Amino acid sequence: MPPIVLILNGPNLNLLGTREPGVYGHETLADIANLCAQTASEEGLNIEFRQTNHEGELLDWIHGARQRCGAIVINPAAWTHTSVAIRDALVASELPVIEVHLSNVHSREAFRHHSFVSGIAQAVLCGFGSNGYRMALQHLSQQLKG
Repeated sequence: MPPIVLILNGPNLNLLGTREPGVYGHETLADIANLCAQTASEEGLNIEFRQTNHEGELLDWIHGARQRCGAIVINPAAWTHTSVAIRDALVASELPVIEVHLSNVHSREAFRHHSFVSGIAQAVLCGFGSNGYRMALQHLSQQLKG
């Protein structure tokens, strides 16, 4: 059975397509989920694609991935800059983690320049729009297939 890559999306990403399109573009989260499903199919991966506005729910998903998934792709959104709990859960998962951001966080407000996730992530993709998700899955496909 192909490995499962858990793709997690944090707060406010459910508003993609209408929220600050000058920053985040016009694609919806459903568009990104479809892109990920297509990429996973091409790469021989299984995915679970999820979004939440509740930090505890995200933590539970990370904890649950430990025994059944091969890797995590995460766009922690605003929690990138605030959540030690998410960082610690990702470390505890003992899974490869790739951090993805639609915009280039380093060209934005100063508070967005720090990430609690980047230091423990295998890779960080920012500023590539939804293509960052595709790139993450392509990389993980090569890695998980050995």
